[in-house]
Amino acid sequence: MNSTEQQPAAPAYALTLDVEYPDRPLNRLTSAFRIFTVIPIAIVLTTLGTVSASNSSGGDYTGFAATGGGLLVVPPLLMIVFRQKYPRWWFDWNRELMRFSNRVCAYGALLNDTYPSTDEQQYVRLELQYPDAQRGLNRWLPLVKWFLAIPHYIVLFFLYIVAVFAVIAAWFAILFTGRYPRGLFDYVVGVMRWGNRVGAYAFVLVTDEYPPFRLAP
Repeated sequence: MNSTEQQPAAPAYALTLDVEYPDRPLNRLTSAFRIFTVIPIAIVLTTLGTVSASNSSGGDYTGFAATGGGLLVVPPLLMIVFRQKYPRWWFDWNRELMRFSNRVCAYGALLNDTYPSTDEQQYVRLELQYPDAQRGLNRWLPLVKWFLAIPHYIVLFFLYIVAVFAVIAAWFAILFTGRYPRGLFDYVVGVMRWGNRVGAYAFVLVTDEYPPFRLAP
């Protein structure tokens, strides 16, 4: 086999995430005060989690209050275990909430200076594959996925710490140069991608494929 021949690309994971690199000068003023400008949209995002928890206690459904929003975890889990179904509207809710929360996260991490939209994807591209619950998901695995993902939680804990310092360094770089250093940008996006894959596996429950230990797509 020719050593120069390219190896076939690995199949895409059930969740893919990419953030468009802003190859242009970023707004230094809004970047300088990003910790304040992000507050209004962060309140909107947090309200979604509050509404989800409120509906849960009312008996309409049970929600899981994730950071920055209310992912539906227990209802899909019960449906997969007892009915081997994943209702489409629950999937759509989780997907759109993940898209929205990642737009807010990307804005807060200075990855772009365009204010996050509540419905348009903008510069963040997150895709989630709708699962075939009967043929593609093990009905009992959702009960233990949160536990199986513990190694990822440990690694992500340290990756997020480094990401905080990367964002601080990028903040200074933007103030002085107007640009987000590409290496820091790729790292922060990689951490976001990693965390979202773990969420798709352990909580959104759309795949039984164990998340890869990598930052790259």
